[in-house]
Amino acid sequence: MSGSTRTPGSSRLLAVRHGQSEWNAQRRWQGRADVELTEEGERQALRAADLLGTFHVIASSSLRRARRTAELIAARHGIDEVVVDDRLCECDVGPWQGLTYAQIEERWPGWVRAGRQPEGFEPNDAVVARMSEAFRDLVGRSGGEDVLVVSHSGAIRTLRRALRVHDERLENLGGSWFHLGPDGAVAAGELVQVLGAVDSAETL
Repeated sequence: MSGSTRTPGSSRLLAVRHGQSEWNAQRRWQGRADVELTEEGERQALRAADLLGTFHVIASSSLRRARRTAELIAARHGIDEVVVDDRLCECDVGPWQGLTYAQIEERWPGWVRAGRQPEGFEPNDAVVARMSEAFRDLVGRSGGEDVLVVSHSGAIRTLRRALRVHDERLENLGGSWFHLGPDGAVAAGELVQVLGAVDSAETL
């Protein structure tokens, strides 16, 4: 999947959201909860593997829903090792973990729409710092070749918003290209919906 033109001297990473998880199906905010993929999530990962291009390195968050997605894609492409990195994990959503949008709205009316975060929610700058650091390390590991990162909607979107580019809902296996310049600066590229429009919950 080409999707985003490489600029001279830069390296590229495609960061995608994991397949459907059990809490996606229940429309619960996940955060750092270590939730499994559903059978549909595994099927999504396999369909995505057939659509994605070649990547020198495949990496994932250490959370099971991302790691299993990455393992299924890697196996389909004959890649033996998935690089697992805690820095690629979802945002810690504090007291919102496990709640539905309706439950959050009942206790914190209007907060989600306003972009407000409760005490215990991981600060945006911390998410940006760890994701960017992980990207730099992965590019170094790949020798400048394209890297596939299986991460989470909240973490990917937080990074895109910090880079001041267009942000929108990410379906399961949707994501974004990122570029890493020679100076280590991270820039956001095009959004990608690997599977096209599918029904998935807008929950972290």
